[in-house]
Amino acid sequence: MTPEEYLTIPYLMVLESIEGPDGEWFRRAAYPEFGVVGEALSPLDAIAKLEEARVATILSRLERGASVPVPRPPLRDEISGLNSEQLRFTRWLVERKRVADE
Repeated sequence: MTPEEYLTIPYLMVLESIEGPDGEWFRRAAYPEFGVVGEALSPLDAIAKLEEARVATILSRLERGASVPVPRPPLRDEISGLNSEQLRFTRWLVERKRVADE
């Protein structure tokens, strides 16, 4: 699979409100199947952090030659809907042979 295809794997997202030790509530977004989380005061910020962590983790695993969990097939029709910066960065990694395009 290509890096772009790995980035289109649909993981199950869990979003929950958690009370912190100081009594303030925050939001935690997680991909439990993948083991990444994002935390923030707002749900949208937590999801944005989660997505950053997901992309960074996938690209890092591919760069190291480690496996990426694939609980279900990539959403092939959604590849064009990815963030153009993410795709540009992924292509840059592939062009410089930092990530295999197989």
